[in-house]
Amino acid sequence: MSAPSPLRALEQLNRPSVADTVFDTLHSQILLLELPPGTRMSEVEVAKALGVSRQPVRDAFYRLSKLGFLSIRPQRATLVSQISSTGVLQARFIRNAIEAETVRTACRVLTPEDFDALDEVIDQQRKAVEAADAASFHGLDDQFHKEICERAGLGFAWDIIRENKAHMDRVRFLSLSFASQSAFNDHVEVMEAMRVRDEERAMHHMRVHLSRIKEQIVRIREDHRRYFDSETES
Repeated sequence: MSAPSPLRALEQLNRPSVADTVFDTLHSQILLLELPPGTRMSEVEVAKALGVSRQPVRDAFYRLSKLGFLSIRPQRATLVSQISSTGVLQARFIRNAIEAETVRTACRVLTPEDFDALDEVIDQQRKAVEAADAASFHGLDDQFHKEICERAGLGFAWDIIRENKAHMDRVRFLSLSFASQSAFNDHVEVMEAMRVRDEERAMHHMRVHLSRIKEQIVRIREDHRRYFDSETES
């Protein structure tokens, strides 16, 4: 008879930690520009406002700084980072390279069940566009791209994208005030190409979709100069 194991079952594995909840809250508020670029951030004030200790706030600040959302300067104020035009275009390059290959693979491996799931995301996007709900559409936009990666067996690709797209995310959100319909149309084109297993067409439409930000950022920077850093535009 074997000896009893000293290990015990873990409980509530899916329950987010306080640090995760703080991170998600701040991430969302920065992305949606409820905390716009240049906002001063204090561990003490955030902890008090959220009703938590300083440690999870400190952890969240560090994670947000690694993504490029916060600028933490020792002995000086922590600020929500300005949007970097260079950072936006670098993220576009990374996404273009990775996601073109991702949809190529998706054309080869996605199942009818995968397409059904993606169709549901597309349907929710349509409703968000009709309701002019930019926040919901932005989340569904991310979900669409993420699910293509994961359903193609390339979940690690989304991890790389997520680590590099902070500056791009805020510009994408601002673009939805005038470009949500075109973003939705692009997703439909990508879906149709993947469904008929047309790799070159799917890659083309994904590249077109991700490249639109090159023109959009010019308009957005003109309308929201205070959100951008003072670097020379590319």
